[in-house]
Amino acid sequence: MEPSAGFIQQLNSLFVDWIVAPLETVIFFDVAFWRPDVQVPLVVLWLILGATFFTLRFQFVNLRGFRHAIDSVRGVYSRPDESGEISHFQALSAALSATVGLGNIAGIAFAVGIGGPGAVFWMIVGGFLGMSSKFAECTLGQKYKIVRADGRVSGGPMHYLKDGLAELGLGKLGGFLAPLFALMCIGGSLGGGNMYQSNQAYTQVSSVLPFLAGTWGATAFGLLLAALVAVVIVGGIRRIGEVAAGIVPLMCSVYVLSGLTILLLHAAEVPAGLVRIVSSAFSFEAGLGGFVGILIQGFRRAAFSNEAGTGSAAIAHAAARTDEPIREGMVALLEPFVDTLIVCSMTGLVIVVTGAWNDPEAGSGIRMTSSAFATVLPWFPALLSVTATLFAFSTMISWSYYGEQCWAQLFGVGSIRIYQLIFLVFVWAGAVFQAKAVVDFGDMMILGMAFPNLVGVILLSGKVKADLDDYWRRLQAGELPRRRA
Repeated sequence: MEPSAGFIQQLNSLFVDWIVAPLETVIFFDVAFWRPDVQVPLVVLWLILGATFFTLRFQFVNLRGFRHAIDSVRGVYSRPDESGEISHFQALSAALSATVGLGNIAGIAFAVGIGGPGAVFWMIVGGFLGMSSKFAECTLGQKYKIVRADGRVSGGPMHYLKDGLAELGLGKLGGFLAPLFALMCIGGSLGGGNMYQSNQAYTQVSSVLPFLAGTWGATAFGLLLAALVAVVIVGGIRRIGEVAAGIVPLMCSVYVLSGLTILLLHAAEVPAGLVRIVSSAFSFEAGLGGFVGILIQGFRRAAFSNEAGTGSAAIAHAAARTDEPIREGMVALLEPFVDTLIVCSMTGLVIVVTGAWNDPEAGSGIRMTSSAFATVLPWFPALLSVTATLFAFSTMISWSYYGEQCWAQLFGVGSIRIYQLIFLVFVWAGAVFQAKAVVDFGDMMILGMAFPNLVGVILLSGKVKADLDDYWRRLQAGELPRRRA
């Protein structure tokens, strides 16, 4: 055993016993229905119901607003005199960099490994409905944003839960939900937005570079990644937006093109793979409880991957330059489409058509995805090591901003450096801790944010609906100024 391995194991045990286990009992509390084998984690049920409510309340804005969202990202309706710090594209890139991470590579493999191919179908459904949740919360993020004394924009659930609910005469409720969300978001930034990314990136890199295996290798990788993250996060959302705008399109293109290559070379198996995904999604071979288990895995992975309903992306979109909150909400609904309906779906289909999901030697998590791609592209594990590190890096820099904004709300702007130091320590911890503990902690923190956030967004949905109806009327009437060609 390496000299420091015992110390790391003790830290991991304390982490599991004192943090992960107690939180798991609360956040993943199961709601039992009419049969003992039909149980749904409360947080997953809450996300499903919230996303369905928003989709219906806003009359399928995830479909009818799609074209306008693309035009908005292109800057068709942008004006140079609008308030904000970053462009629509940079805001979308920053938010996508937080969601298009290793959840798309490793998380989908975990879901398929546990729930089978059917989990991919429910993941897609979850992503489609989640587009409406993302629209609502990011609209509110813009609507209730503030400009701090240092000139930087701050927005997100910690503001609209407090100020928005106060407008409804629910100030006490908002005064409770806003700091609760902020605490959960800080935990999410350290867990799913940090430790999980570092852990799975190290897992993949060490499988390609064996000399990094072991405690010292994990420590070196974690410290190097922490140093790279530090260089970016000290510059705030503007630097994060600039870096994300460069990294996200590149890494998504490389990963998606690799996946499409696999699917083209397996073109004959793709139809059968799609049939297996759909048929398995409605399979009752393991009874009703088994069916519910498949559904839960799909929705849980979709929620963790695109974070719709958790309120995180509203923090990034609040910094966008626009005087139309609805427009930024439209831009935001593209995130689950790119993240879940494109990247995650492709990952799931590759895992199914290559048979990696049913191969005990393929491993789990990112190793399963790597094995699936390597069946056709033997060099892919090396490429995935680079891609995984970029995915992890981009996710961490955006999540550091989310946590930083919530920390500033609770403890003051002057203490942000303390949060950043804590965040960097957790980059290292994610690389050296055991994968299961890190995955569980990451899921719990990010999904737990949905409890306070969705309460507020549902209560404020009437304001969003009124603004949407007014904006849509003006858009259809041609009253919104367009950029001259």
